[in-house]
Amino acid sequence: MPSPHAPVLPDDLFLIEVEDATRRVTTRTLDVSRSPAMLLSFAANHFTEAASRYFKSQYDLGAIDWRLLFFFARNPGGTAALAARTIGIDKGAVSRSLQRLVEADLVVAGDLHPNGRSRGWTLSKQGHKLHARMLRVALDRQKQVLRL
Repeated sequence: MPSPHAPVLPDDLFLIEVEDATRRVTTRTLDVSRSPAMLLSFAANHFTEAASRYFKSQYDLGAIDWRLLFFFARNPGGTAALAARTIGIDKGAVSRSLQRLVEADLVVAGDLHPNGRSRGWTLSKQGHKLHARMLRVALDRQKQVLRL
């Protein structure tokens, strides 16, 4: 719910009219260049894609893999379900990524939780070393973004 003191901007500020010559109609839709939600989404996608290409080329890690590496550095003992909710990705994708991280000796499974279905995950010694290298890169990339 917006703050009662927040300015209310008119919808027209974020809309554009697009002509469909084949149907001879005009449709109103979001103007991508003026919609904050669209701009944030596009920027986030662009940033993630660039980071993914870099981490894939340098460390052979996909986007979910490196996100999980950072997640478990921040949340030692966190579960796959918590990682999925926090990062906003499918549990199946987390499970497949965890398998790759286990095979690469980057994460270690903890004991089974009392619920009998989940276990916590922590970074291995190798995972901590890789995280430290990746953290330096992530901080440098953040500085570049903040300079723009």
